[in-house]
Amino acid sequence: MQSQKLQQLKKNKFESYEDVAAGFKTIMDQLKPAFASSRPGHLALGSHGTVYEKEVQELEAFLRPLWGLAPYLTQQEDSFMETYLSGIIAGTDPESPDYWGVVEDFDQRIVEMASLSTFLLLNKEKTWDVLSQRQKDDLHAWLIQVNQREIPANNWHFFRVLVNVAMKRCGSSFSQEKIDADLALIETFYLGEGWYCDGVATQIDYYVSFAIHYYSLLYCRFVPEDLERATKFKQRATDFAGTFKHWFAASGAAVPFGRSLTYRFAQVSFFSALVFADVEALPWGEIKGLISRHLHQWMQQDIFTSEGILTVGYSYQNLIFAEGYNAPGSPYWALKTFLLLAVPKEHPYWQATPTPLAITERTLAHPISKNFYQHNQDLTHALMFPAGQFINYQSHANSKYSKFVYSTTFGNSVPKSNYWFYEGNYDNTLALSEDDHYFRTKGLDRQYQLLPDRIIHEWDPWEDVQIKTTIIPLIGSHLRIHEINSQRALSFYEGGFSSPKEATAITEKTARSAAVRTSIGYSKIEAIAGYETSDILRTEPNTNLLYPATWLPYLTAQRQAGKHLFVSLVTGLLPQEQEQAVTVEVTTNNITINQSGHMIQVERIGGKNGNQL
Repeated sequence: MQSQKLQQLKKNKFESYEDVAAGFKTIMDQLKPAFASSRPGHLALGSHGTVYEKEVQELEAFLRPLWGLAPYLTQQEDSFMETYLSGIIAGTDPESPDYWGVVEDFDQRIVEMASLSTFLLLNKEKTWDVLSQRQKDDLHAWLIQVNQREIPANNWHFFRVLVNVAMKRCGSSFSQEKIDADLALIETFYLGEGWYCDGVATQIDYYVSFAIHYYSLLYCRFVPEDLERATKFKQRATDFAGTFKHWFAASGAAVPFGRSLTYRFAQVSFFSALVFADVEALPWGEIKGLISRHLHQWMQQDIFTSEGILTVGYSYQNLIFAEGYNAPGSPYWALKTFLLLAVPKEHPYWQATPTPLAITERTLAHPISKNFYQHNQDLTHALMFPAGQFINYQSHANSKYSKFVYSTTFGNSVPKSNYWFYEGNYDNTLALSEDDHYFRTKGLDRQYQLLPDRIIHEWDPWEDVQIKTTIIPLIGSHLRIHEINSQRALSFYEGGFSSPKEATAITEKTARSAAVRTSIGYSKIEAIAGYETSDILRTEPNTNLLYPATWLPYLTAQRQAGKHLFVSLVTGLLPQEQEQAVTVEVTTNNITINQSGHMIQVERIGGKNGNQL
């Protein structure tokens, strides 16, 4: 049973300064028992493992709440200040049993230096200035280790920038050379129209918003004398905001896509950074609406333990989808959104009235961000159709980056195993196997196109199996066309949208289609060409990010080696929406789609002259 205060979070609208401060304080106060029972500078919140050792897990759990506490303390006093000062003193004292240790190359400790540096930058008078000279020397020595360490070629370079900027502002030694070199590397990630990649051209996810842009906007505030960079960063953030808002639905929900989703409401922290840097990239009322609705809808989810600790998971506690670096304290990265609390109460953001999500283009092909965006009529359902996205050395990369579509309503799923189809919960993808075991799905596209009315993927699940997949977004549905040239006999499974397994769910099956109607909406998949059977599967629990148990409507076929064509219509509607009729005509040369008088034609491989599938 959660505390009464935690239950009150569900009613918080997060609109006024007082709302946001009260919400943050409630989340933070739940940690007090853990602080009381932990060593100085450490916070023990759980027992599951990560790629880094338990000592570093506890350091991370101690420092990550500073993303919210540092802004909070700029405008009010709190006993947590004493807790953190004593912990920082112990953690940076090499003679203390609680010392945080020597920093190594590619060390997780480097990540956590960013929140500590921001704490110093926001509260120098209350932190650095009250330390003794020895304590300052110890803190400086621990942080500045980063200048001698190798770090990944991604957003981590901003951690080193923040450390050196903090030391500069504190009047201690720092390296301008490192700042310039790190920012120069970040510059190579820039793609245009406000968008970056996170060091890898095929990775464009929330790290663009809650890392690269977020830190850029911090830099604008903390280093205003670097006018050229600040001007550039602000303009890019403005350009980015106009597209990034397509990742959200009218309810405030964000599309679950990519890695590190356990950071949850950090998804909207970019907009908080805009306010902090005083960049009105969108009208203040629109920014306020995005932030407040997002925070409010997250508080309706089952994201806390009974003790009030943020869990590893998404809409519920879930280790199956987690990254290897998701420790018990990792979710407190979400507190980055509370940067708002460092914004003066007289700022126009706090005076603004929240306004609805403003999306004028219901569909938007955006090649730079490697996504096709779609909203329904009232903007209550946001979908993303990515292309050309992937990241190596990441858990469930195929599921997190390479499915055909991602939805704020139906979510997406990761496999528990690839041996059985039901264990994989292969929603919104084509899963292939040679003997109904060991399934493969689309990873990185060999080639792709994002066009105004379609998304085209060319991919090879095996060296001797080539697939061209064309996705046609429609109103309330989309058409999938797979043109396959295979040198091996295969089983094909086409998954639609997963739906929550509810007692009141209504399932519908025919020879050519399968559908599930639940409280969240209607999921249906219909065979147009190629498929042989349809069915509805109870998937393995805890594989979908939004719902602990789900139904999955799907289609199947068995084929020998050769050339094959599969066409399906996949529908995902909210309860208030009506299914819009779609007609599909498959001829030797073309596939013609018609919905409400709007016609789209797809030329088949080979066309009129080539070898026909």
